[in-house]
Amino acid sequence: MSQYKNTLVWFRRDLRDYDHAALYHALKNSEQVFCIFVFDTDILNLLSDKADRRVEFIWESVNELKTALQKHGGDLIIRHGASREVIPEEAARLNIEAVFSNRDYEPSANLRDEDVACKLAQKNIAFHQFKDQVLFEKDEVLTQQGKPYGVFTPYKNAHLKKLNDYYLKAYPVDSYIKHLAPCSAQAMPSLESMNFQRTNLAQMKLPTGMSGAILLFEDFTNRIRSYQDTRNFPAIKGPSYLSVHLRFGTISIRHLARTAYNIGGAGAETWLNELIWRDFYFQILHHNPKVAAGHAYKAEFEAIPFPNNSHLFKAWCDGMTGYPLIDAAMRQLNQTGYMHNRLRMVAASFLVKDLLIDWRWGERYFAEKLIDFDLSANNGGWQWAASTGCDAQPWFRIFNPLTQSEKFDSAGKFIRKYVPELAKCEDKEIHAPWLIPPLKLQATNIEIGKDYPAPVVDHANQREQALALYKNASNAGKLKAETVDNQGELS
Repeated sequence: MSQYKNTLVWFRRDLRDYDHAALYHALKNSEQVFCIFVFDTDILNLLSDKADRRVEFIWESVNELKTALQKHGGDLIIRHGASREVIPEEAARLNIEAVFSNRDYEPSANLRDEDVACKLAQKNIAFHQFKDQVLFEKDEVLTQQGKPYGVFTPYKNAHLKKLNDYYLKAYPVDSYIKHLAPCSAQAMPSLESMNFQRTNLAQMKLPTGMSGAILLFEDFTNRIRSYQDTRNFPAIKGPSYLSVHLRFGTISIRHLARTAYNIGGAGAETWLNELIWRDFYFQILHHNPKVAAGHAYKAEFEAIPFPNNSHLFKAWCDGMTGYPLIDAAMRQLNQTGYMHNRLRMVAASFLVKDLLIDWRWGERYFAEKLIDFDLSANNGGWQWAASTGCDAQPWFRIFNPLTQSEKFDSAGKFIRKYVPELAKCEDKEIHAPWLIPPLKLQATNIEIGKDYPAPVVDHANQREQALALYKNASNAGKLKAETVDNQGELS
């Protein structure tokens, strides 16, 4: 006998109809299950660019999910408004006894869900949440002392030790899909009606929705064995390109991890580690919500006095720094909403330790531009590069943009794609065009400073300044800690 007569599944970062924790539990415990997605104005109104690829990706994926649910005999109710108001209102309208959703871990989402839960409780409607977008959450992987990990490798080892078939098995949604509530076709609001517009998403050939995710993953499984050898080279088809699908849940994390686990070998294991990094940053956010408010994970680096030159920041944003690999990476981001993972690290390091600009500036820019933006991973990556985060790059290690370029794009193929003004440069010279002899440079029809900028900074000089900034901050942090300890001893 079903526990509930009518329930409502609230879709958010889980835009699929299979292996879905909340949908499974609702179907299993209900006579009738209604489904809803809300284009949340509390989120959308914060987006200044109305040609946002993320919104279009969501719209396309929601549309596919809606069609899939219709084929199962149900439908997806779609609303445009504030979720904290819409969900309680729709639940009351449909005579819902319980709302089911999968957990979100961002502080703003937690506040929203607490508000929704409170409003539902006032109407005597239950609110059930489930783990779905991660393999392990919150306190599921702790040290032997019962504390959260702050370093990735021991976290990974504990994660892998705990990971087994139980955590990898799919939720059998199809077994109970007949419990979807039959309802008349629900209208799908257009992007334009929500004051958004189409982007170049279609031209990018990034497949959307569940079908797009499966297509990409099937392609990747044919390449996964070489992943560890190809993943760092932006001109090579090495990554899975699934980050945006993971972000919006058009594919199941359990399906991905289970496949990698079963394939085995160095490539699959390396990629599985990337999925574990994702879990790691989620648990860091859970245990350290301060990072979502712009605070450094390492307190001693909270207030490094970066010069924060706005002209240098604009050059970085525009891909006009005079360092070809950096510029290619930034132009890729601006043109596509995507940046190769190796280049995210290099571009971030360059902003902070070459241009001496606060990492928070870069974090915000990526948050605006990345189609796969995820607060925990974006913050974790930026704090890693800035040496302010957990398990971070040591502050005295600084990427050299030239050696990174020569190592990971040796033939300049990626650079030529996004910095076409350098297309005629020879492979070995494209990484530092300002060093090309004048007569040879003329043959390429490039004038440094006119057709392509001269380097906006000298790496060697900036490196010394960065080291001094961090050393002073580190010493000041140690002195503060010693003072606190001494005060504690005296008391």
